[in-house]
Amino acid sequence: MTVSVRIPTILRSYTGGTAVVTSVPGTVRDVIARLDAEYPGIGGRLLDEAGRLRRFVNVYVGEEDIRLAQGLDTPVPAGGQVSVIPAVAGG
Repeated sequence: MTVSVRIPTILRSYTGGTAVVTSVPGTVRDVIARLDAEYPGIGGRLLDEAGRLRRFVNVYVGEEDIRLAQGLDTPVPAGGQVSVIPAVAGG
C-alpha cells in the first residue's frame, strides 16, 4: 500500500505538474527520500544542508504538524496522507 503526498503549486515543477504523488509508508524522512529519488531536487527544497526541515516548509501527516509530533521521524502509515505546505509571509 502507498501513501499520498500533496505537493504545493510552487514545487509542482519537480513533479511534472502533478498535485498528488504517491510514496511508501515509513517516516516522513523516508517519504521525502523516496520523493527525491523519483523527483530529483525536490528533497533539497524541503530539507536544508543538515537534513532538517527548512524553516518555511510545513509538513503534516493527516492533520498533525510534524513539528509538534516526532519531526522527520513521524510515522506515515499505509494509506496515510502527507501534505507539504509552504509558509506564507506578508503584511
